[in-house]
Amino acid sequence: MEKTKKGNAWALIPLLVFVGLFLGVGIGTGDFSTMPLNVAILVASIVALILNRKETFHKKVEVFTKGAGHSNIILMMLIFILAGAFSQTTEDMGGVQSTVNLGLSLIPENLIIVGLFIICMFVSLSMGTSVGTVAAIAPVGFGLSQATDVSAAITMATVVGGAMFGDNLSMISDTTIAAVRTQKTKMSDKFKVNIKIVLPGAIFTIIALWFLTNGAQIDASKSYDYNIIKVLPYLMVLILALIGINVIIVLIGGIALSAIIGLIDGSFGWTGLLESISKGIIGMEDIAMIALLIGGLVALIQHNGGITWLLHFVRNRVKSKRGAELGIAGLVSAADISTANNTISILMSGPLAKEISEEYDIDPRKSASILDMFASCFQGLLPYSPQLIAAAGVASISPFELLPYSIYPMILGVCGLVAIFFNLPRLNKK
Repeated sequence: MEKTKKGNAWALIPLLVFVGLFLGVGIGTGDFSTMPLNVAILVASIVALILNRKETFHKKVEVFTKGAGHSNIILMMLIFILAGAFSQTTEDMGGVQSTVNLGLSLIPENLIIVGLFIICMFVSLSMGTSVGTVAAIAPVGFGLSQATDVSAAITMATVVGGAMFGDNLSMISDTTIAAVRTQKTKMSDKFKVNIKIVLPGAIFTIIALWFLTNGAQIDASKSYDYNIIKVLPYLMVLILALIGINVIIVLIGGIALSAIIGLIDGSFGWTGLLESISKGIIGMEDIAMIALLIGGLVALIQHNGGITWLLHFVRNRVKSKRGAELGIAGLVSAADISTANNTISILMSGPLAKEISEEYDIDPRKSASILDMFASCFQGLLPYSPQLIAAAGVASISPFELLPYSIYPMILGVCGLVAIFFNLPRLNKK
């Protein structure tokens, strides 16, 4: 399997195997939970290791392990583990139930899911990470679904949608930073252009969620008492996120506060606390391992020229300014579908997108916005993205069940296409 400057389409076979296994078994059995994600990704990884006989097996394993051990992957795993510990400790302390009951007591029934979406929007804007937002808020969303007649699929998809809103716009998000740096523009300028494109989509999503859950009813047979003290860990997470504290510090602080409250009020003793933390970590091990395997698989695909082939396939079909903008959207979309990581997809397609934008006189603010929007769009729609896997894992459902209700990610892509086809917003040259 010879690598060339234009890449190698055969290198994408493991990705097709992964998606084919997951979709094929799910469609064949009528149940998408039949094929575990970890098994599908493991089989695809083995296929990737078998391909390209011109490389030694030792070299391919080295590439795989380096990709799996990439700093972004390890950081993601750390967030998952801390989020699991925070979630379980707070739940065992009674924080999740109190937070859900507080929301049910204060927010009108027909605005519960709308409120959840708006909260996730602000948390992700402030925290700058969709994975961290999903990890922190998903347990509350699942609690709301259990207390109402709204399905878990809707609440989990709502959490992911709100998380992707901030990931696309936050000043401290690694995706926005990558988009701005590769296109050589200012963060504030990119934000002003981007918000004009996506804000109508967020408003539409709020309206759609209201119509979708307008008839939501709270189970009147249950008691919804709450203890405001037990809500404090989530309030602290929200406040720290809003002021831009690193997500690792936010989660560690949340674990510590939940532990202190639980020990003081007797929700658990020292041994119970340790068991809660351990249980939370174990509960996220599967998701963390999937993230690790995906990192190694993507590294092999990239090493063998699969990503390069995708990028050049899109690049060679650009013929006009509008086509160039569509080409940039296609570049980052193809990269994100291949990597399930919007930051990596922007970093990979950004330099080529910059060349296209300069050749066809596209404003760098617009090209940066396109990169960020379409990467976030597909990241919120891929059933094997960390965001959907984490959200679905909290509710113990298949990521595919979230897709019909992933309203904001879909609308984000529509907003991007409207901006391209109608040349919006109208920009003065800087």
